[in-house]
Amino acid sequence: MVITRSLFVVTHPEARHHLEARVGGWHDSELTVRGELQADRIAAELRSRIPTAASAPVFTSDLKRTRRTAEVIADRLGTRAIDHPGLREKSYGVAEGREQSWLDARFIFPPVPDDAFDHTMRLDHAEGIDGAETRREAGARIYAAVGEILTQRASHQVVVTHGFAHTFVIGRWLELPLEAMGRATFAAHSGCITELTEDDRFGNRTLRSLAAVDHLGDA
Repeated sequence: MVITRSLFVVTHPEARHHLEARVGGWHDSELTVRGELQADRIAAELRSRIPTAASAPVFTSDLKRTRRTAEVIADRLGTRAIDHPGLREKSYGVAEGREQSWLDARFIFPPVPDDAFDHTMRLDHAEGIDGAETRREAGARIYAAVGEILTQRASHQVVVTHGFAHTFVIGRWLELPLEAMGRATFAAHSGCITELTEDDRFGNRTLRSLAAVDHLGDA
């Protein structure tokens, strides 16, 4: 069985808002010095996995921390970074850029589900933050972005995104209906790489490895 397509999903490494304990979302923070080193290690790891003869477009959220990560990767792969705003993190509205404690004090958690709970309600749950996207709104935007990317046939593709968005990139690849994503979460870490593949015999799409960080070493 031959793999006909590989999609590598990268979450951006350490950014300024991490160190400052501020809410990310659409807040446009930049990579730290450590984040720059981690981006270089991510790029080296992808170079080792993607054949040099392969065309490997790099699609990225247009925020500074992801855009810079994508530029480092694209440079190593000899390709270009393509902005796609649909790959942005979930928006936290008026909380973005504020101290995380400000959001924590106001955040309304969704109800804990039981067997009779309508899980789709979690998709539309309002978190009590003006301007924040619901899970459904963020998910629909990310699903649409990944759908556009997958129409562009290539043996290898790279998507650079964010921790929350990472789940929905995987969900769209696996063709899970958005209505089923009220509770689903795929683990993510800053600077991780998830590998998704499609085979030539059955056309199956596989989650081959999830949120790997070994490539970061001690960075």
